[in-house]
Amino acid sequence: MHRLFPSLRIDVNSGLYVKDPESSDLGKRIVSEGILLIHELGFESFTFKKLGLKIGSNESSLYRYFENKHKFLLYLTSWYWGWMEYKLVFTTHSLPDPMEKLSTAIQILTATTEEDGAFTHVNEVVLNKIVINEFSKSYLTKEVDEENRNGYFVIYKRLVSRISEMIQQVNPDYQYPGALASTLLEGALHQHYLKEHFPQLTECGSSTSPAEYFLDLIQRSLS
Repeated sequence: MHRLFPSLRIDVNSGLYVKDPESSDLGKRIVSEGILLIHELGFESFTFKKLGLKIGSNESSLYRYFENKHKFLLYLTSWYWGWMEYKLVFTTHSLPDPMEKLSTAIQILTATTEEDGAFTHVNEVVLNKIVINEFSKSYLTKEVDEENRNGYFVIYKRLVSRISEMIQQVNPDYQYPGALASTLLEGALHQHYLKEHFPQLTECGSSTSPAEYFLDLIQRSLS
């Protein structure tokens, strides 16, 4: 895909950064090394001071790009959902059959992530692990309603809306397309988390993928 769109970029709400990290080599290093460090330490232990030491830059230089580490996490998760939306739209736009389109979308949203060469400063495999482990921390906050009003979750909500529309195309009479679509996105993360940490709590594992589970769930729900 990256050969067709060599200058492709994922647009993230500008309120999440002070200076666009895509605009400089330092900004891209902050993103790339920040992803690796959050994965290594966990979000709670991650700090800009530690990231500055890792990239050989003053801590103050990181604050020229991001106000705080919460905004940085919001930026990373928003970028991830934008990337997923780009893959989903690119792969499904020419599929005429509604069920085939929805099934393909489910495969994309629940599959094990592979690195995308279109974005050399982002390790999508590691970012996917961060989203699985840390995404809920981006919205389980006292400020979530204000941040939602500011549009910080617009990409995620737009992706849910796209899936909801696909569900309605398969079965226009289904009463809960939004709930099912959001269950798919959140549930996919949760099933991958259970596979890794609580395998006794799910049938998803080496022989059954989350995609198989959600395809079965949605087909039964919409039949």
